Amino acid sequence: MAGRGSDADGQQYDATPYLPRRGGLAAHQRAAADCQGCPLYQDATGTVFGAGNPSARLMLVGEQPGDQEDRQGKPFVGPAGGLLRKALREAGLDEDQAYFTNAVKHFKFTVAARGKRRIHKPPSLREMTACRPWLAAELRLVDPEVVVALGATAGKALLGPSFRVTKDRGALIPLAEARAQGDGTQGAAHDGEAFVVATLHPAAILRAEDRETPYAGLLSDLRVAAGALT
Repeated sequence: MAGRGSDADGQQYDATPYLPRRGGLAAHQRAAADCQGCPLYQDATGTVFGAGNPSARLMLVGEQPGDQEDRQGKPFVGPAGGLLRKALREAGLDEDQAYFTNAVKHFKFTVAARGKRRIHKPPSLREMTACRPWLAAELRLVDPEVVVALGATAGKALLGPSFRVTKDRGALIPLAEARAQGDGTQGAAHDGEAFVVATLHPAAILRAEDRETPYAGLLSDLRVAAGALT
């Protein structure tokens, strides 16, 4: 698709032209349904926008929708979402008071050689960057006090390309400081400072042979987020 933000291959890698000029989360969700800001829209069932409490103090940001999320049009409704919600409860966090979203709003996948099973494929930096305006809008409109970055892609979308899960996880990192690049993701309507807590993506835990240790790490990091909210 040619037009603003197009590259030499004719594909557009910028969601900015699709964002509404005004309106809240509902207006942005409607607009996101028509987003063609990168080529991922071509194969996905549809856009999976964020969902949850529109005035949440806690926002959880994952990488991208998975197979079940793509089919149902809602974030964190598959196995990884189930594990995350279990961990939230154990950490003393109310999932009904949280907002769930992803750094990339379309499911990127390859089809298995045999059968029709769709296999998750990580989004590229260009795809993540193209989708960043939607995440920036969600952060501005929800204006959370604590943002949990689930995995490397979410961490880089919030904290920049130097983010590493193993190095940065479990710490309270000021959101405004992290987004000093000025891409518009910081929002500070509330009196206090907003923080990012990075941790593992629950899907990575489900893929691990020994789930107990990484799950304990996820739980520990979520308790850091819970402590920042009290």
